[in-house]
Amino acid sequence: MTMYGNVFCDTNVVIRLNVTETPEHAYVRSAIAKLIADQNRLWISRQVLREFCMVLTRPQVFPIPPRPQDVASRARALASLFEVADETQAVTDHLLNLLETIPMGGKQVYDANLVATMLASGIQHIFTLNPSDFLRFSAQINVITLDSLLSNGS
Repeated sequence: MTMYGNVFCDTNVVIRLNVTETPEHAYVRSAIAKLIADQNRLWISRQVLREFCMVLTRPQVFPIPPRPQDVASRARALASLFEVADETQAVTDHLLNLLETIPMGGKQVYDANLVATMLASGIQHIFTLNPSDFLRFSAQINVITLDSLLSNGS
């Protein structure tokens, strides 16, 4: 049993879970099922929902992107599968503190905002397919990788 308690799921995990054509779909689905079976609470944020919608509607990502109405329907389904953390003043405060204390810039601020959301919501663990994106935050959060979930037979 792998009991983390609350686990935040990065956008890349949510996309692979939702898009069956991605090579990692079956693996991510198994990992999510394991987390749920082990009684962990899975979280996303409004930012993850926005990023999900952005990626699915980009023609550069999908030659024929799903219709926006279908993406909206998928996003609503995700919001019912996961706990959704809101972006509050506490999130902004954590984000600004992270910006003041950890070297970063550009797109890294998006990852920092996810971490800020986690901190404001009391979530210590993030499940991501890009663990290197979160190394700079290792003093604040713990990263869960796909390999660690699938190799953990407990």
